[in-house]
Amino acid sequence: MKVILTEGVKKLGQAGDVIEVKRGYAENFLFKKGLAVPATAAHMNEVKAKAKARADSEAKQLEEAQKISDELSGKHIEMKVKTGSGGRLYGTITAQNIADYLQKDGYSVDKRDITLAESVKTVGTYEVTIRLHPSISTNLFIDVKSEE
Repeated sequence: MKVILTEGVKKLGQAGDVIEVKRGYAENFLFKKGLAVPATAAHMNEVKAKAKARADSEAKQLEEAQKISDELSGKHIEMKVKTGSGGRLYGTITAQNIADYLQKDGYSVDKRDITLAESVKTVGTYEVTIRLHPSISTNLFIDVKSEE
């Protein structure tokens, strides 16, 4: 029996896949749990429409990520922080601090997508990698300076 998965099922496939399963498995497990629907013409058209919408959305996200990457690539961001003797910071600059700073500049970046090559504990310049899309990453520099 042909079914369309509505959710990802381990060892069967992802949502939207059309697969062949035994009738009993489909009716007694997949349909009852809402994991699949019968592969009728109406359901097939619905799956195609959702796939097209998903592809359009992904293309738009890729285009937006590329635009942000072009704007941020190689950019130097100056952050002024309180420091103690010898240029040591009170605390550290984290990915959340960088995400907040970029948010003020109008860039929506999640802190989990920001990677610091080394921990920022002293005054200086540090390289930061930002993953904007699974296939697009960009590097920018953080210039940490003392408030004084």
